[in-house]
Amino acid sequence: MNVFLQNMGTAGSQVIILYVMVAVGFAADKFGFFTESTARKSNDLLFYVVTPCVIINSFLTTTFSKETIGGFLFAMLCSVVAHGLGILLASPLFNKKGDRNSSVYKYACIYGNVGYMALPLANAVLGETGVFYCSGAVIVFNTLCFTHGIWLMNKGNNVKFSVKSLVLNPGVISVVIGLPFFIFSLELPEVIGQPVEMIASMNTPLAMLIFGTYLANTDLKTMFKVKEQYLIMLVRLIAVPLLVFGFCRLLKFPELLTTACIISASAPSAANTVMFAAKYDKDTALASKIVALVSFASVITLPLMIAITKQ
Repeated sequence: MNVFLQNMGTAGSQVIILYVMVAVGFAADKFGFFTESTARKSNDLLFYVVTPCVIINSFLTTTFSKETIGGFLFAMLCSVVAHGLGILLASPLFNKKGDRNSSVYKYACIYGNVGYMALPLANAVLGETGVFYCSGAVIVFNTLCFTHGIWLMNKGNNVKFSVKSLVLNPGVISVVIGLPFFIFSLELPEVIGQPVEMIASMNTPLAMLIFGTYLANTDLKTMFKVKEQYLIMLVRLIAVPLLVFGFCRLLKFPELLTTACIISASAPSAANTVMFAAKYDKDTALASKIVALVSFASVITLPLMIAITKQ
């Protein structure tokens, strides 16, 4: 019971930290010095500059070790399975013809906030090895959300499908740049590496400030009235993690690796759901409501899923 409460406290503290930054963005919009219109312009900075630095930095700070590379690859496989399950479950649930919001529902259902929620929680529960395994999920997440995620969010925009746009985008280019540094244990010169790290550190604060301005322009009274978000909670926070747990048990993963995989699979809807909604002309108010509600619910579900792996 004490372990469960400790895990709940860790997950809860991460959500609170996140929403303190959201509250700052909310207040900034209300006082008029960082409004939603300004935030929309900042969205491209996040998309084309900050997020690529996050991806490259994740490769630079992950140590390639022969002892742990097997577990790392299994963690990546588990993340591919988790995203695949999300896609399979979300497609029939949110496939209403002519509904422009279906892309937002599906994205929020498939992609979790692995960078902000999973990594700190893994560090608190499992230590550095857990963070190392969860970083594999971050790599898979970044690769998929900038390929499948972009394709998904572009649906209904009358944009002609282009393989070039899926391959030549900030996410994939960043993975291509960062991967050799990880594989060959290379380091960037400090005069380049440190700016990359510093810009990467802007990701969560800037994303949350932008999120806050969108929330400030949302009718919060209707937050609990969107029935689709409860389906998203069911899939994102319960169904996918339980199926991933079954997959880990089937392959007889050790407990630490299983717990790391479950933490990654249980992360609430990605904060960049809002960023992508803004980028591809979807309903940012709806995306904000979904991310907000699912993140709050994860305070309860995340410790529950971790507890299951300890049985």
